[in-house]
This record gives sequence, structure tokens and C-alpha cells, in this order.
Amino acid sequence: MTDVVIAGIGQTEVGEHWEIGLRDLALHAIQSAVKDSGGLKPQALFVGNMLAPNISNQAHLGALIADYAGLTGIEAITVEAAGASGGAALRQGYLAIASGMVDVALVVGIEKFTDKLGSEVEEAISTTSDSDFEAVQGMTTTAQAALLMKRYMHEHNVPASGFAGFALTSHANGVANKNAMFRKAIKPETYSKAEMVSDPLNMFDIAPNADGAAALVLTRRDLLPSDVKSPLVKIAGSAASSDTLALHDRKDILYFDTAQISAGKAMKQAGIVLDQVNFFEYHDAFSIYAALQLEAVGFAIKGKGWKLAEDGSIGLKGKIPCATMGGMKARGFPGGAAGVYQAVEAVTQLRGQAEANQIANAKYGLIQSLGGPASTAVSHILMAL
Repeated sequence: MTDVVIAGIGQTEVGEHWEIGLRDLALHAIQSAVKDSGGLKPQALFVGNMLAPNISNQAHLGALIADYAGLTGIEAITVEAAGASGGAALRQGYLAIASGMVDVALVVGIEKFTDKLGSEVEEAISTTSDSDFEAVQGMTTTAQAALLMKRYMHEHNVPASGFAGFALTSHANGVANKNAMFRKAIKPETYSKAEMVSDPLNMFDIAPNADGAAALVLTRRDLLPSDVKSPLVKIAGSAASSDTLALHDRKDILYFDTAQISAGKAMKQAGIVLDQVNFFEYHDAFSIYAALQLEAVGFAIKGKGWKLAEDGSIGLKGKIPCATMGGMKARGFPGGAAGVYQAVEAVTQLRGQAEANQIANAKYGLIQSLGGPASTAVSHILMAL
């Protein structure tokens, strides 16, 4: 099969970009990625975005960003899958190159939460859940995650401090990430004293909503410019899966089927087994999501995902390093751009350019994006060539 390689990467700092709009944020990331690719000219643009029509009053981002980036005339569309939008856009770019219909694809993840404030943002985020049976009742995504975590703690006898390791790991890894929103490590007592947001979730169990843009240039290996000096990284596996939108419609609310299905398919396509994965960039929008992903993918048995955070197994020198550049907790959660940030960070690892956060001899990385409580899951295996 054709080798689909990530030829260029670019990203902006994640944070509160009050002074800059959607198109400008996207352009910064695009220019960096195209330069990194050796100047490849995209034929198609896939934009991952979650909430621009609701928060920024702007739809039709494909045409908007293509025009602003000087790419008028190319195919340009927006891909929306809630928090998995960036991962879904990457998958569409991958499929376009793998099919042979496109030679060079540009994938951009973009989100601007600061275009609205407070309850307006919560209202927008609630559109990613089941409007008729969840949002209409006042259920927020944070409250839903809190109920999941409370049930998990009850069923598996998890202590109040059981999830602290996820936040401690993310913030420790975020220190060396110059693009992270928070670059300060925290101590266990900091976690235990943190303000409760929605019991049992405290402020360190929730990734902060943030603005940001990240971009990737994809192409076939044989089309790379001869002067590209960066180590090559290919997309060895790509898969997506969907589940019920409403959490209450599932047989088991504490098992993320889509995470298991998409990761399994991606690994099978890549021809690897779980033990060969050198690091895992999970979707830690909430601590409970990280635990459930570790279990669904197979790194832990059911009810024991939290233990991997408690005993240091997900640390940079642990059995399965996770959130290696800070994850969503420390880097920030830029909505539909999150999955593209994951890919940029994974490529940085596989190129051996992660500096203080580098995983030694990393060859395979698994990245996984979730839409809601795994109503959608998109998984990719990235491989160093």
C-alpha cells in the first residue's frame, strides 16, 4: 500500500488568543507546516473544527481558510465530529492520499473558544451531546463526565486521590512544551486541594478550553522534495468508529467500545500488536476518559486504568508513556484542533525532536481522538521510517 507520510507540521501556542481570529490562527499553523514540508503545494484542504458556527458565527471554514491562505481553487471542506473533529480531518486527508486521488493534502485543526464567554460557551458545547435527551435536561459534558467518574469510583473502589496521577503526569510533561497553555508541574497536595467543579471532578480533572490551530501536510513518500531533512513519519494505520450519541443508550457506560474498535483496526492495519506501541496520546478532556481509553485499548484491564496513572506507568519513563507533551490537561483543549495537535506532537516524538520529553527509540505512536464520551473515536498509528 502507498506510504502516506506527514511531510510538514505546524502549530500555534494554545491559550486565550483574544487578539486574533480564526483565519489568522489557521494561517500561522499552515505557513509553518508548508515550510516544514519543503514548500509542497496542497491540492486539498480538510479543516477539523467543532464549534465555529456556534461560537465564532462562522461556518464554511474550508473556503474561508483556503482563500486566506492563498489556496483558492483547491478542494476545501470542514470535518465535524465534536472533540474528534481534528482526528477525523486527519483521517480524511489520509484517505485522500491513500486513494491516489490527491497528491498533497493539508489538514488543519482550528478552534476559538474565546469568541464567546461563560454560559454561551457551555451552550455551544452541549450541541455535541444528544440535544433531545441530554442537553435539553441541562446536562453539560462536564456533569456527564462527573457522573461517569462517580460510577467508576463506586464500581471499582477507587479512592478520592485515585485519578490524581493523570493530572500530575500531564502537568509534568507540559513544562517543556513551549506551546502548552500551562507549563508548571503540580504536586499531589495541589490536586487534593483543588476546587471541586462537578463532584468528583476537580479543576485538574478537566482540560481547559482554549484557542489554537495546528496543521499537517500529507503526501506520498515518492513525492517528497529531495531537500526535506526532517526524519520521515508515516501514517501506518487509520480507523474510526461510532457509538450511541446518548450515554444512557449503551449496554455498558463504563466501556468505550469505539476506542477499542478503532485502535484495534488501526493496529491491525499497521501490522503491530499493543506491546509495540511506544507511547499513547489519549484524549484526556477529563481524567475519567483517559482511564477508560487505557482500558478499552488494552493497556489495562477493566477497572484498573487509573492504576497506570497512580503507579507512574504513563510517565515518560513508564511502561506506556501518555500525554507526552502535556496532553489536553496542560497543553489545553482546543476543541476541533485537538486531534491535529496530537498528531503534531506524535510526529515530534517520532522525529526525535521532543527534547526533554523525548521517548527513547520511539518507533510507533498511537493517537486517539474522542467525540463526546467516545460517541466517535478516531485512532491513528504513526510510525518512524
